[in-house]
Amino acid sequence: MIGLDTGFFIRLLENKKEAVRIWQGIVEGEESSVSCLTIFEIKRLSMKKAIDEETTGLLIDAILSICKVTWIDGKEILLMGANLSHGLGIPAVDALILAGFLVLNVETIYTTDSHLEGFRKKEVKVIRI
Repeated sequence: MIGLDTGFFIRLLENKKEAVRIWQGIVEGEESSVSCLTIFEIKRLSMKKAIDEETTGLLIDAILSICKVTWIDGKEILLMGANLSHGLGIPAVDALILAGFLVLNVETIYTTDSHLEGFRKKEVKVIRI
């Protein structure tokens, strides 16, 4: 399973070749995970006019229909996120997104966030796109 951070979707909207290729694989059936916080961040970007409203709605609908969304509704992700934030010195939202990926045993994370590159675990690849 792959994890998609908010930055991945920005690259997808920018029509970046690698992001488009990865998304096509997901549309064709590759399992993917997205944090509910990414939905929050996409909507926030829309409110800042970085993404138009129509595109925002379509993107969120696509995420909800084809990706496994991790919801922050239990203590496992919250506690793991706190540990990751403290241990890696990364912002809380990034740590919670990472914790959700780890709970689902994501093998590859696609991100634009340099904070996540500091995470090192043999079973997980962090790829900055």
